Amino acid sequence: MSLSRTNATAATLTKNRTEDSIVPASGMCVTCVDGCIGMCEIGKSAYRGHEVIYPQPFGVITTAGEKVYPVDYSHFNIMGTAVGAHGIEADSDKAIFPAVDLEVHFGHDGGLKFRYPWIIPGIGSTDIAKNNWEGLAIGSALSGTGLTIGENVVGMDMEAKIENGQVIDTVDLKRRIKLYKDHMIDGYGAIIVQANVEDTRLGTQEYAIQELGVEVVELKWGQGAKNIGGEVKIKDLKKAQELYRRGYVVLPDPTDETVINAFKRGTFREFERHSRIGMVEEEAFAKKAEELRAAGAKYVFLKTGAYRPADLARAIAWSSKYGIDLLTVDGAGGGTGMSPWHMMNEWGMPPVELHSLLYSYTKQLADAGRPVPALALAGGFVFEDQIFKGLALGAPFVKLIGMARSPIAAAMVGKTIGKTIDENQVPVYVERFGRTRDEIFVTAADLRELVGDEGFEKLPTGAIGLYTYYERLAQGLRQLMCGSRKFAMEHIARDDLASLTREAAEISGIRYTLDIDREEVETILNGK
Repeated sequence: MSLSRTNATAATLTKNRTEDSIVPASGMCVTCVDGCIGMCEIGKSAYRGHEVIYPQPFGVITTAGEKVYPVDYSHFNIMGTAVGAHGIEADSDKAIFPAVDLEVHFGHDGGLKFRYPWIIPGIGSTDIAKNNWEGLAIGSALSGTGLTIGENVVGMDMEAKIENGQVIDTVDLKRRIKLYKDHMIDGYGAIIVQANVEDTRLGTQEYAIQELGVEVVELKWGQGAKNIGGEVKIKDLKKAQELYRRGYVVLPDPTDETVINAFKRGTFREFERHSRIGMVEEEAFAKKAEELRAAGAKYVFLKTGAYRPADLARAIAWSSKYGIDLLTVDGAGGGTGMSPWHMMNEWGMPPVELHSLLYSYTKQLADAGRPVPALALAGGFVFEDQIFKGLALGAPFVKLIGMARSPIAAAMVGKTIGKTIDENQVPVYVERFGRTRDEIFVTAADLRELVGDEGFEKLPTGAIGLYTYYERLAQGLRQLMCGSRKFAMEHIARDDLASLTREAAEISGIRYTLDIDREEVETILNGK
């Protein structure tokens, strides 16, 4: 059986003519007929070429790979127990799930504090991020969790002022940071500014630190969606030309007269803007981390992707050596924006394998007495059970779970519901709960208490949607932790999981379900 759908998918708006009769290896219809108009990916590529590489329609969707991996997080189950409690008195009146503490403190001085153990690890210059930033920023800040401003935000800002190749003023980056910082409560959470090759050349992080008061920055090696730089599509010729002048790779060349004429004729409607790939070198890595601290950065993070094991070893070893505060490792198949569809499905280390190697490498350093950074895992996490599993698989080193697609989805739904309320056209599916913010959003009363009645009325419903989604995750995670008798984050451990298959056990080092507690069982049965 094929693990991939290689020739037809909703992501590229393609389908097979004979959907029940498909060659597993190629994804082609068993009978390819002369006269077909080309609905499959091969056929569509015959007339739209490279455009079909990318998920569509760009700008209003988020995408992630649909490849089925041999092992994933569903191949582990969470173990509960009927005995005792960790982090609270073993008293049935005290050890209740609302008492579970989800706070996380990390960083070289323990100064970063999150109310919940998750973070949005990088939302950059794509339209889907920009158009939903209000909800993402305000919802994250009110929840006391982290939010990372991803790559290319300054370079894509047509109102940014750039002199001698360095940014001196922005509109979009200022807006993004201000929206978050204005809604922080009691110092919980963090707004992080990430940088790729182009951002580094523009001096984006130094500008954010010195002019906008950002304390946390992140170096970026890559992500789980692709092993090339970020890309977006540009519908405006003048914008494409400006990005070309700013040093981006823009395809086709928007300054070429032949290309300009073809664009005006409607031969194609979008330019592609690509970022360059980084060239990781230890000396340059160490130097940049030190430069950022000298510029005023209080914390320096590193984000890497689903690269080969040697690159993962470099990431953890150098993070240890040069005092990185958080290392985020993103497994294959992830994604939020426009990544090449086949790349998203067919390259890189899958999450369970990658995260298992990360745990092994980190433990090796820790056992040798070397400092290790806090870790964050990313790659398809959506609900509280997966969050628990990720934290347990990498315990005690993993402090956070990175999620992007699901927070974006929650913010988008909240925004959409708000529009239907304003237009007095609430869909029947939602109308059963009511027709107002207070009736539809279950956290309305909590938010009114948190920000006041006037503040609540000003909140964008995208932010309410994200806050409410996070509230669900928090309650679900507390219930799972309570069942495992773990009442604070530091008590989650690898033996809170069991592997459901021998293969999962071999890859992860998490015991097979029939092997867990073997020694304790013998002791109990022997009456000792």
